[in-house]
Amino acid sequence: MRIVIPGGSGHLGRLLAAAWHADGHDVTVLSRRPANDPWPVIIWNATSAGEWTRTIDGADVVVNLAGRSVDCRYTPENRRAILESRVQSTAAIGRAIAAATRPPAVWLQMSTATIYAHTFAAAHDEAGTIGGAEPDVPDTWRFSIEVATAWEAAAAAAAVPATRLVLLRTAMVMSATPGGPFATLRRLARSGLGGAVAGGRQYVSWIHATDFVRSLRWLVDHPLAGAVNIAAPAPLPYGEFMRGLRHAVGMPIGLPATRWMVEIGTRVLGTESELALKSRRVVPGRLLAAGFTFDHPSWPEAARDLCASRP
Repeated sequence: MRIVIPGGSGHLGRLLAAAWHADGHDVTVLSRRPANDPWPVIIWNATSAGEWTRTIDGADVVVNLAGRSVDCRYTPENRRAILESRVQSTAAIGRAIAAATRPPAVWLQMSTATIYAHTFAAAHDEAGTIGGAEPDVPDTWRFSIEVATAWEAAAAAAAVPATRLVLLRTAMVMSATPGGPFATLRRLARSGLGGAVAGGRQYVSWIHATDFVRSLRWLVDHPLAGAVNIAAPAPLPYGEFMRGLRHAVGMPIGLPATRWMVEIGTRVLGTESELALKSRRVVPGRLLAAGFTFDHPSWPEAARDLCASRP
């Protein structure tokens, strides 16, 4: 297959590009910066048409991952960059597909499991409640949901009747390679700081990198369209999540942190407390119903595998 990955120079893009390249597919990455990779990297501005649109015409699959990192403080400037980088790049991809003589059969469009409401109750499948109106939820949490909703709307607005559009509502992808959230969490666990945060009741939705790649391969070959949750079937409270990781790294203790400690710490680190405090309880309802099986459905086993395979 010919596979094009806009925004493919980041952590997830490199995982996918490496996997598909190893499978023997023709992979092209669209990026704002050049790279010395085994696959072609074409420079684009992620907003307007250019030479990059030639890669879309005749491709079999487009996987759009473009968007500024949310690992930052949500200042007005950063909010604008986060929103515009997602909406504008998605709209540009939609226009390129609509104008293609031979449009791709499949468009896998990145989204986020953060779109669902903060909850300690029943898990959200794809019919779950979209967040944004919960009482006592910080404004920054509502911003994340507004971004996710606008991101998906930009894809849905594209006039691409010949292309199957899948919205990838993705949980945290846990990879043994550097650059992802697992590396940060592992450092916390190894240092003895990986205890419960703000009581540890908030749920963590996650997916092993192997299953992330496998699920996207599977979606290319199966006729699901619309929103699909890309998450392991067993989200668990943060306290249990970190306990499983501490066991995997061989650290018997994990010092807890209160909410105010998290607020101060994330401010010092230049990120938002939502990443640690929001309860994301998301399950892959449509994947499971359609017959997809996970290699790593349970976090304790997944954590052990990731620690054992770390470079």
